Amino acid sequence: MVRTRFAPSPTGFLHVGGLRTALYAYLYAKKAGGKFILRIEDTDLERTVPGAVELIYRTLRETGLKYDEGPDVGGEYGPYIQTQRKQIYIDYAKKLIESGDAYYCFCTKERLEQIHKDGATKYDKHCLHIPREEAEKRIAAGEKYVIRQNIPAEGVSSYVDLVFGEIKVDYNDLEDNVLIKSDGYPTYNFANVIDDHLMGITHVIRGTEYLSSTPKYNLLYDALGFERPQYIHLQPIMRDAHQKLSKRHGDANYEDFIAKGFLKDAIVNYIALLGWSPKDNREKLTLEEMEQLFSLDGVSKSASIFDETKMRWLNSLYVKELSEEEFHKRALAFYAPYKYLNGLDLEYLSTLLHSRTEVFTDVGKLTAFIENFENFDTALFTNAKWKTDAALAAKMLPDLIKVAENEWDNLHDALNAYAERDGYKKGQVLWVFRIALTNAASTPGGASEMARLFGKDESLRRLNYALGKVIA
Repeated sequence: MVRTRFAPSPTGFLHVGGLRTALYAYLYAKKAGGKFILRIEDTDLERTVPGAVELIYRTLRETGLKYDEGPDVGGEYGPYIQTQRKQIYIDYAKKLIESGDAYYCFCTKERLEQIHKDGATKYDKHCLHIPREEAEKRIAAGEKYVIRQNIPAEGVSSYVDLVFGEIKVDYNDLEDNVLIKSDGYPTYNFANVIDDHLMGITHVIRGTEYLSSTPKYNLLYDALGFERPQYIHLQPIMRDAHQKLSKRHGDANYEDFIAKGFLKDAIVNYIALLGWSPKDNREKLTLEEMEQLFSLDGVSKSASIFDETKMRWLNSLYVKELSEEEFHKRALAFYAPYKYLNGLDLEYLSTLLHSRTEVFTDVGKLTAFIENFENFDTALFTNAKWKTDAALAAKMLPDLIKVAENEWDNLHDALNAYAERDGYKKGQVLWVFRIALTNAASTPGGASEMARLFGKDESLRRLNYALGKVIA
């Protein structure tokens, strides 16, 4: 059975790149009828952020990436949190020492810094030949140590990646990396090998930054008599042609996009397309459709550039599919910061904004004209198409105010009737009326719709205010 895993470090919000890895691991397992496992790799204690584990759980739940095994759902291969597996790693590290595939290292931080200052590009195996009996005496005496992997000095490693094909790496280019740190906890390089084997992971999906270090992991698999998993490496997601997205540089994460008013389904959909495309080149896909269509044939060997403009467009498709009721329900939270919306018919506002909204934070720019009314610009009455200007508005507005006062319940037809009766084009009347109401060239609705949004009293106040500006 195919078993994939997502193994994030709890160092903050779930970044876009991490979510894509989780998504592809989920899709690959589900397409094959396998299982998707969550494991928390928290052995870098200094970088662990309180609350980050719960955030990972919540994000995966919200996005629909249901894991079959994990810290909070259980499973037969637990515990699924690495700090709870400390002794397991130490026991396997000692096996590697016994076989000569690892060794105790007592080099101080100062010595390591000095050899690099002297031009060394990797650790010099200084402690490799310390007799084990001597090493154990030094440990018993309380001397600090780490356990390092013993990489062969010569030879070439070869393995097959399911996306990139055969990968070859010269052992001379690899360093004797630390397996067990001085605090007794394992490094990622070691813990992921042990856990992937013990948890029965068949396919490891991760970024291409691990392509060249995978031979280190394969040496550990071989030394311990473990079967190597299949590897699937993913190209990075770039912020532009030169820089990749990075959690450490504060680039966008899932929670950021939710706060910006993106819908979770659209986020998942867009992230899926950052490095993969279905055979039919569809762009709008549900998670269920992705589960059916996902294939490594569609995984790109090239990096993808994150394009928020395209993500907004994709999100707009999902927004348009929302019912009026659901749109309004979601929009309410985004109306809240704008006090100038208080007193308006927000449910009706939602019907006006629905088709014009790409992401929910658009409600700010789409309604900003409401707050800016007092800074009235009479030049907006000028429209070359309709041959209107402030002078025509000054002539027309007293009549329009009377129409609004007397025929409010039938305003749209009344405005059209006024145009016919007084020899104006309908477009002229509607333009002047809407500008007088809104002080905006572009609004989410026409003249009568804006009047309905403001209500009779506020509309008359605005019309009279505009009249005062053009006759001043």
